[in-house]
Amino acid sequence: MEQLPLQQPACCAAKRTDLQLNPLSEQQEQPDLTGAASAIDLDHKMIALPGGEFSMGTDAQEGFPADGEGPIRTVRVDPFSISAYAVTNAQFQKFVEDTGYVTEAERFGWTFVFHLFVSEATKQDVASVPQGTPWWYVVKGACWARPEGPDSSVADRMDHPVVHVSWNDAEAYCKWSGTRLPTEAEWEYAARGGLERKTYPWGDLLKPDGQHRCNIWQGKFPVKNNASDGYAGTAPVDAYEPNGYGLYNVSGNVWEWCADWFSPGYHRTTAQENPRFEQETGRRSMRGGSYLCHRSYCNRYRVAARSSNTPDSSSGNCGFRVVQA
Repeated sequence: MEQLPLQQPACCAAKRTDLQLNPLSEQQEQPDLTGAASAIDLDHKMIALPGGEFSMGTDAQEGFPADGEGPIRTVRVDPFSISAYAVTNAQFQKFVEDTGYVTEAERFGWTFVFHLFVSEATKQDVASVPQGTPWWYVVKGACWARPEGPDSSVADRMDHPVVHVSWNDAEAYCKWSGTRLPTEAEWEYAARGGLERKTYPWGDLLKPDGQHRCNIWQGKFPVKNNASDGYAGTAPVDAYEPNGYGLYNVSGNVWEWCADWFSPGYHRTTAQENPRFEQETGRRSMRGGSYLCHRSYCNRYRVAARSSNTPDSSSGNCGFRVVQA
């Protein structure tokens, strides 16, 4: 297993292995998920992309070298289709209802919830706070359907991205829906929307003409969010303008799991054609940043930015989108 260096702390950094809390139940046998649904039935709005060469990564000073964002190199990907949106609560609910699948957050009995979203009543039952990221509370009973704890619900957020799903949960959904997670190269190719070497999916300015183009932190992290972009937490998956390929929210809103194992040496050790890092490192790659990202702390909503977490970890700011070859 590759030994990973310490990273710049990120809003997404809390992971299950930081805490010695055992699951409430053993890994249960899950149902046979193969081919049970289709991406078309689930209205994923798959966008066909031609593939080809693009410049992956960045050499910009605002990047995090320890994350392995660069150097820039030419990469080629084969044609594929990718969902315009992250998987929604409505789509994930159909998956759960059709299969009886139980997420890892439910099996562990807890997941990470951002401190400002936890009610006073729920705070009385917070199990722990991870060292180094005290804005994450370990909330018992929180899960994808109860994202802030037992006294919350997604009933009015069915068009928001599902959160509190681990990489393993996302893989299970993909198996059921006949899809898969994108590789990092596919994700970045799609997120760039046809633009070359730009900071964001729409260009180099964060707010062109003063308009918000993504859902990120507005204010002083982690204590005050002005929500001037319209949302303090997740936004609907089709909020803001799409990029040049028709993809929504590839910057901000929620982190998105990718297929690769995470390595800071990604650009030095993978092929230039359809790259995918397959050596186990203990952490899976995530892309896109989230509503908690802020330039002063976690400037990872840039299209070349990378992060990671353990495959069994879940939090209130991480979801996924799907692809088909």
